[in-house]
Amino acid sequence: MRKTLPTFYYLTHFHEFLGFFSGVNKTLLGEQETRFIEGFAALTHDQQCIIARAANRKYAVINRYHFNYEEILNPQQQIDELIEKRWFTDLSTAKAHDVAAVMTKSDLIELLVQLTQSSISPALKKPELSNLLMQQVSLKGWPKNFLPEQFLVRGFEHTFRFLLFVYFGHTKGRLNQFSLRDLGVMRTRNENPSEQIRFHNQEDAQAAFFYAMQLEQMPYWQDNQFTSAPRVAKTQLHSPLAIQWQEKYQFALGLQLLSIDIDTGLNVLANAPGDKAREKWIREAYKHGQKDAVKAELEVLIDTPPSDTILNFAEDFLARKFLKKRTSALTDMLRSATRTLKLDISQNTGVEAGVLAQYKRQGITAYRTENQLWRSMFGLIFWPILFEQDEFVNEFDRRPVCLKENTFYTRYEKQIETLLAQVNSLAKLQQHILSIASSRYGEPNALFIWSHKLLDPINALLEHSQLEPLLGFLRMMCQDFHSLQDGFPDIMVIEKGELRFEEIKAPGDQLRRNQLVSIQRLQQAGFTVQISKVEWYFDPQQPYVVVDIETTGGKSDYHRITEIGMVKLINGHEVGRWQSLLNPQRRIPSSITALTGITNDMVAGAPLFAEVAGEINEFTQDCVFVAHNVNFDYGFIRQEFARLELPFKRAKLCTVREMRKVKPGLASYSLAALTQTFDIKMERHHRALSDAKAAAELLKIILNERLSAQVPS
Repeated sequence: MRKTLPTFYYLTHFHEFLGFFSGVNKTLLGEQETRFIEGFAALTHDQQCIIARAANRKYAVINRYHFNYEEILNPQQQIDELIEKRWFTDLSTAKAHDVAAVMTKSDLIELLVQLTQSSISPALKKPELSNLLMQQVSLKGWPKNFLPEQFLVRGFEHTFRFLLFVYFGHTKGRLNQFSLRDLGVMRTRNENPSEQIRFHNQEDAQAAFFYAMQLEQMPYWQDNQFTSAPRVAKTQLHSPLAIQWQEKYQFALGLQLLSIDIDTGLNVLANAPGDKAREKWIREAYKHGQKDAVKAELEVLIDTPPSDTILNFAEDFLARKFLKKRTSALTDMLRSATRTLKLDISQNTGVEAGVLAQYKRQGITAYRTENQLWRSMFGLIFWPILFEQDEFVNEFDRRPVCLKENTFYTRYEKQIETLLAQVNSLAKLQQHILSIASSRYGEPNALFIWSHKLLDPINALLEHSQLEPLLGFLRMMCQDFHSLQDGFPDIMVIEKGELRFEEIKAPGDQLRRNQLVSIQRLQQAGFTVQISKVEWYFDPQQPYVVVDIETTGGKSDYHRITEIGMVKLINGHEVGRWQSLLNPQRRIPSSITALTGITNDMVAGAPLFAEVAGEINEFTQDCVFVAHNVNFDYGFIRQEFARLELPFKRAKLCTVREMRKVKPGLASYSLAALTQTFDIKMERHHRALSDAKAAAELLKIILNERLSAQVPS
């Protein structure tokens, strides 16, 4: 049953939010924030309700006449008093994007036409229209028939956004998250976190907020001219979160300055914290002739690397630019791919799934692992430290502070090593993982997604690995989580009792830096990791399932399926059929009955889609989904699975499109016309199995043409 919220929930949530700043986080407040909280407490109950509702709006501009709520006594009079107290100001203080947010595009165009006395292109986007409007208003004022007084601007915007930033740690947090929590839409951590603080001091909090807000306002110039004067704080920051915001800001600023003033841009990048800024400075400084300085910096990074990622870059850049190595480490690894897999061209939209299906047909066990395997292993093994010892500032935080700051090992080295010493056998490690998974199942975390199959690849890894490489790699993740949180190989393969990881690369795919780092560290720990390059061809052993459906109408989001027919082909031979009428749980229109012959009486006792979904899923598993106008049939079936909250994803092939390619120039490519042209027997047109069998004959023609040519379409 859906939850409802009490009448004054906006105000309740606002008090809860402000209560956060009554404890240890009070030290992060300046005079302005303190006055805001004290001033709010001094307001009447009705005025507090208005402020709380205004604070919940996404943008700073509000329409005052949207606040006539029954629970607020004399709301317009209350608003007038709040205006006198400067809680709200007029539109002259509004920013363009806030104005655009409360007006429609047609409203903006109409106002601009009145002010400019000329036509306005409807192709302009709302932000562009809003900027033009505010420019015109600054010159001419608002049009006479426009009532700007109906719109107000939150006078507490900057202070309020700072408080939100300190509470959530970023600029995207909003008060509606409290409502989503209470409605059960958003899950938060169950435990009440002890009072923690995001920043070491007020200066760090203010600096981080400055950097975050400046990032939102970029770019700073138009037509190579500065429109504002960006600055960089000279004070030394101590809070890791503040340093991260400084890194993001100075990196973005340096990138923009490079196109305006190369020396200034390089200077900003040289003094910015973080791997991205150092890498960009090295590349740009080398390009502009500062080779000695670049070489010295590379040697420093190699001697004392702050992370695996920058070490990998520095070694590679030094080798290529100064030691005359011709290719990058990424290119070398891709070129030295261990194996080449020939895969049917139909799998080009889901290459990893195609490889897994091919291994399955060969009797080889393989799992789609990528980042989920190692992140879930890491999260489950170290759960007692990450989620029971580490700090969470509030219940909306999901990622532990130590992972955000990349300080997990430095903070908890003793506890980590004690835990690793305790799980000193594969059996103990497996028992520890099982114990955490069973006791903590479903609890929110930012590392992995819970599922009933979560432990399957983990158990397979434990069964076919040695303890030493497992613990060695997990220790590496603890020491530098930022570098080893992603980029892991796509699949894990177990063949003849031997385990290996494979990174699958289709034609044109590149190897990314984070993938190189993760692969190298896995190999360093003792795991076998291969790069498998895919070559497309037409595989006669690729299973195809030809599908046809009948429905109550043409829209998958409203109409339902009345019949499904499926024919499975391998190497051009039929290997299976599946057919059933379905109860669509609605009336079949007479026009549809006239077309298909399917009546309401025929489907009254037929199964529901939910009752046969498992059979359909199994019959089509690892097959290419084929149909005449495939998106129609595929869309209906996928929508039916979506109604059951189940995924359905298959490679697709359309016999209409493919017949146009292999048999061009025909008068019509309808199923009826093609069956006549190629003398294909039709038992009953517009019945599912009959149409599926006919489309299967078309598929045979297509496959024969493909196999004879062996050229990808």
